[in-house]
Amino acid sequence: MIAAVIPVLNEEKSIGLVAKDLLATAKREKLKIQIIVCDNGSTDKTAVVAKKAGCLVVTEPARGYGSACLRALQEVPAAAKVVLFIDGDYSDFPEEFPHLVGPILTGAADLVIGSRTLAGAVRDRGSLTPQQRFGNWLATFLIRLFFRQRYSDLGPFRAISRSALQALNMQDRNFGWTVEMQIRAVRKNLRIAEVPVSYRRRIGVSKISGTIKGSVLAGYIILKTIFKEFLRKAC
Repeated sequence: MIAAVIPVLNEEKSIGLVAKDLLATAKREKLKIQIIVCDNGSTDKTAVVAKKAGCLVVTEPARGYGSACLRALQEVPAAAKVVLFIDGDYSDFPEEFPHLVGPILTGAADLVIGSRTLAGAVRDRGSLTPQQRFGNWLATFLIRLFFRQRYSDLGPFRAISRSALQALNMQDRNFGWTVEMQIRAVRKNLRIAEVPVSYRRRIGVSKISGTIKGSVLAGYIILKTIFKEFLRKAC
């Protein structure tokens, strides 16, 4: 069984599409999936739409990407062996999730990152903003420098075995969630793979890259997380 975790904030126009594609793909591939949506304080009808689409919906009042993920993880069924993470803005292609969970289900990997920049990835023009591309390059460069691991992306579309996720003891409650996972995966000697994924313009305005302030804040948190993990390693 696969548990799909989707942190959301005002995604009423897109969350239904994400859920629909995940469920249709799981049915076609004969995979059992449970979609867990964590509403992180939406003021629109995101929760209502998600429930109608067949998702289990929980709420997390404390704002933060990591906070929403951590809350959703509390609802992962015992039968789930793989946890899939995907955003609720429909920028990723949910129908590609078998490419991420496949290597884990076959025992070839513990963590699979969906890379938007790897050779073979297909992106809509303008789907990755200049600040996203620069921030991605800088963060992956620092991870390579400090932790000797070459990543091509910090994208949120990813899958990890449940046992590996538990071993990481995830703690970040904000935008450092993805980079914390990738660094701790290196430190735990997990088998890591990257697969190219498609990417398009999101529905609605990004809470991170949609504004200069949001981009700067997210970048600061990500860099802070990298250095914090490096200092933990040094100690």
